[in-house]
Amino acid sequence: MSAQVDQLKAELLELALEAAHRAGALLHDGRPEDLEVSATKSSSVDVVTEMDLASEKLITGYLSERRPDDGFLGEEGSSSAGTSGVRWIVDPLDGTVNYLYGLPGWAVSIAAEFEGETVIGVVESPPRRETFRAALGHGAFRNAQPVRCRPAPPFDQALVGTGFNYVAERRAVQADLVRQLIPRVRDIRRSGSAAVDLCDVAAGRLDAFYERGLHSWDLAAGDLIAREAGARTGGRPGLPPDGELAVAASPGVFEILQPLLDRLGAWHD
Repeated sequence: MSAQVDQLKAELLELALEAAHRAGALLHDGRPEDLEVSATKSSSVDVVTEMDLASEKLITGYLSERRPDDGFLGEEGSSSAGTSGVRWIVDPLDGTVNYLYGLPGWAVSIAAEFEGETVIGVVESPPRRETFRAALGHGAFRNAQPVRCRPAPPFDQALVGTGFNYVAERRAVQADLVRQLIPRVRDIRRSGSAAVDLCDVAAGRLDAFYERGLHSWDLAAGDLIAREAGARTGGRPGLPPDGELAVAASPGVFEILQPLLDRLGAWHD
């Protein structure tokens, strides 16, 4: 049975890599050079939404053509149960504000679950020319090179990534938590893409990452990549990462950061 599952993982990984590569190329090559930052309707914001939708359509079309019995969960509305035991979890453009502004912190994130467990994760970052991938039990890689999280530094030397919600009231609470956390660590970083941040934990560029309010499509691929790189991940103590709280860190940092965030109330507004 394990040989069959490994064969399935290999097939799913190959498909996820190709789908992410195609979607990344679509987004990278299709972004207008003169994209202006505007909040008005019928503006560049609509262009970004169109690119987001086009990316998800490309991904789901490519995958469903090759595996028509699989299920889907996508940020832009793709949702189906499927009958194969496999479900794809897709974020077609993680870091849309970065994409709008021409910043490099955006990516395509594709994960595959088998019988409810995430077995494949791919994060494609065209601006950084990086593809992160992981298969459950087989390690994590960046552009085919293995990656590992950093050895845990003393907690006061930890570099910690985070993100903020778009709802003003929640952002204010999150900012207050950062105010309490920042004197205890080396510094805080905010990239604007949870998928990229989780991969940076995997690659040793961050010692830790946490955020409240993430969805399955934000988390699934990056969480697996971080775990396969040796990081620990979770939500509130004893729970998996979820919308209340997601934490990923080098093990020695995780064991301090997770209960600290819980005490500081990072899981509620």
